[in-house]
Amino acid sequence: MPSVKIPRKSTENDMTPFVDIAFLILSFFIMATKMKPPEPVQITTPNSVSTKELPANDAVMVELDGKGRVFFTMLVENDPEAKMSVISNLNTTRNLGLTQAEMNNFVKSVSIGVPFTQLKSLLSQPLENQKNVLQSGIPVRDSANNELTFWIRDAVTSLAGKKINYLIKGDNAALYPDFKNVLDAFKKNDIYKFQLVTSPEDAPVGSALYKTRNQIK
Repeated sequence: MPSVKIPRKSTENDMTPFVDIAFLILSFFIMATKMKPPEPVQITTPNSVSTKELPANDAVMVELDGKGRVFFTMLVENDPEAKMSVISNLNTTRNLGLTQAEMNNFVKSVSIGVPFTQLKSLLSQPLENQKNVLQSGIPVRDSANNELTFWIRDAVTSLAGKKINYLIKGDNAALYPDFKNVLDAFKKNDIYKFQLVTSPEDAPVGSALYKTRNQIK
């Protein structure tokens, strides 16, 4: 009886569909992921246990590093006109002499940490070069001319009618007098409630928050 020959089949598989799917998934995550904006200065915040997440919009944040430098940030992703309103008003009231292009740079920038006298020089730089500029910090130590007061004042005005979240992010090494000067800028604008930005840590074992997070009865 003649032997039956089993037809030989190729062991190669066409991976093209799998590669296409992988690129589609990768493209989806790239498009959907919200990138964290670059920070103007490295700040090591104290740890705390908290259930609240930081607001991503309609927020005013003041950062204080270990050397006492102060930076101002407006988190208004959905309202760029609010930032334009701030810089336009400061340009008029503080006689900054900014051009429209420089004010547009402010709207696109992340944080500001220079005196008014240096603001034009900073904003005249292309955005990609601003991160290389060493910013000396917004002056706050002179109580008679605490420039942070004006930044907060105009931010409050530009966000009128909205619930504003006020955030203070201070370094562990920051000194109390510098922190107090930041608080004075808020107080001069009748702002007494704010959130401190900290690094999250686990709740103590056995606490109510620990049981809630771990669903322990």
